[in-house]
This record gives sequence, C-alpha cells and structure tokens, in this order.
Amino acid sequence: MRQEAARAWSVWEGRTSCLLPNEDLIQRTAGDAFSLAFARIECHYFVHGGWVEGGRALLANVHKIRHIPGVIVQGRYDVVCPAVSAWELAQAWPEASLKVVPDAGHSALEPGIVHELIGATDRFR
Repeated sequence: MRQEAARAWSVWEGRTSCLLPNEDLIQRTAGDAFSLAFARIECHYFVHGGWVEGGRALLANVHKIRHIPGVIVQGRYDVVCPAVSAWELAQAWPEASLKVVPDAGHSALEPGIVHELIGATDRFR
C-alpha cells in the first residue's frame, strides 16, 4: 500500500510538472525506488513546513532579503506552485525581477525556465 501511494504521488507530480506531458519523466517518477524516495522527501517537507515557520513566512520576512538581488522565475502554467505565489512575492519584493515563462509549467527542466535561470545566473556572475 505504501508503494502504491508513493507511486500515485510521484506520478501526479511527474504528470503535472511540465506544460506538455514528458513521458520519460512520468516513467521515471513511476519507478519503485524513485517514487518511494520522492514521496517520502516531499511528505516530510510538507509535514514539517519546509524550512520556514508558517505558510506565508517568506512574504512576512521578505524585508530581510530585499537588499539581495533576485529573480523570480515562474512557469505560467505551473499547477504545482501556482503563479499567484510568484506574483505575491514580486509585489512584496519589488527589487526582484519577475520572469513569467509563457510556455512552461513547474519543471526547472522546461526550455523556457532553463533559459531564464541561466540568464539570471549569468547576470549575477
């Protein structure tokens, strides 16, 4: 039962992470070892609130990082972390640049996301 639940969790994320279905990713997320490890890590992260206290702690404490240059990269069709989160962060951190990738979902491996992440890191270099 644990493996079945882990696979369902992992495959859901694999299916929803990219704008267009990525069959290689979906197959990888369905594997026993991968899905069990992935689901356990994510479950632990969610149960323990990640690395921040409270659901909106980043927004409440953004004043602590406003002096740091930042770029927020968000896929327009991200259903794992909806764009409203990036929008709210950008409103609270106007010094950061918000890049909404029009043809991307959640995955950092989507071409438009990769392009924006590389561009951001190149600018900070």
